[in-house]
Amino acid sequence: MPFTHLMEPKALKRTVRKIQFEYDAPSARSVFLAGSFNDWDLSASSMKKDRKGKWQITLQLAPGRYEYRYFVDGVWECDPDPKECVPNPFGSWNCVINVE
Repeated sequence: MPFTHLMEPKALKRTVRKIQFEYDAPSARSVFLAGSFNDWDLSASSMKKDRKGKWQITLQLAPGRYEYRYFVDGVWECDPDPKECVPNPFGSWNCVINVE
C-alpha cells in the first residue's frame, strides 16, 4: 500500500470566515484596521470608503478571539458599537471580536 499524505480530521479543521469591518467616518481621509489578526500592522489593512462615508474592509479570519482598533487620520479609535472591550497596556481599550 503506498504512503498517503496525512489529512487533518474534519473536526480539527479551522475554517476561515469572511468578516466585514465597518467604520462610519465621512470626513476622514484615511482609516486603517489593526489588531491581533495582523500583528497590529497598520499597512496590512487599509480600509476603503464608500459613497456614504462608511469605511469597509473584509478579512478572512480563522476561528478565534481577536482584539482590534481603528486608526483614523492618525488617531486610535474604538469600534463605536463593540460587542466586548478589554483594557490594553496603553491605558485605553481594545475591541474584541470572536470568530466561530
